Amino acid sequence: MRIPHNEPLGSDTSEAPERRCILTGDHGSRDDLLRLAISPDGLVLPDALARAPGRGAWIGVSREQLQEAISKGKLKGALARAFKGAALEIPADLPAKIEAALIRALTDRLGLEYKAGRLLVGSDRIAENARAGKVTLLAHAADASEDGSRKLDQAWRVGEEREGSGMTGITLPLDRAALSVALGRDNVVHLALTDHAAAERIGAPLRRLLRFLGRAEMTGDQDTLPQAGSSGQPAVDDELNEG
Repeated sequence: MRIPHNEPLGSDTSEAPERRCILTGDHGSRDDLLRLAISPDGLVLPDALARAPGRGAWIGVSREQLQEAISKGKLKGALARAFKGAALEIPADLPAKIEAALIRALTDRLGLEYKAGRLLVGSDRIAENARAGKVTLLAHAADASEDGSRKLDQAWRVGEEREGSGMTGITLPLDRAALSVALGRDNVVHLALTDHAAAERIGAPLRRLLRFLGRAEMTGDQDTLPQAGSSGQPAVDDELNEG
């Protein structure tokens, strides 16, 4: 498969160019939308890291919306237009494959940041750094206790001088068991980052996952997610199947 002419494989840029969802026509950051890639035998597969060679198509819908688009033949039609009639096969379990790929991308990134020493765990350590104004991103397991999360949220607001703002950490779509596996340690319930660049790297796969799970529009989850900076207007890619 060919590498897109406008997007070198593994490219890393400070800008977040926009892409267009082939199902809705809406534009969004490539860090928010999900790329679908095509295998050599025409199988449509998720490209959670947006790094697979060849041309791709982008979607910015929830799992429920995607399932409906598949059942009504809308995804097949959109892909046919994007890939100009190429013979493609859409797996029956594509939504499940996408969710699994997005979770894997997030947990892999969490593990890498933890191994590099940029991710904090442990309520006491997180609270200390939060009150000192050193926390860039605060997150809680899906099954974290309300009391424990509330105390850390308060410490974060104090450190950020945003008391009374209602700012809270993000409730992850992962429970403590999943987080513990990702980080290779027991009972991970809360986590925090003090490095802005690391928070940006985690923010991208997390935004994609939240959108796909239907949480991007339903909650304020993404308000506290750092996003990659941009020097000016993002480039808008009007080609449905570009990059």
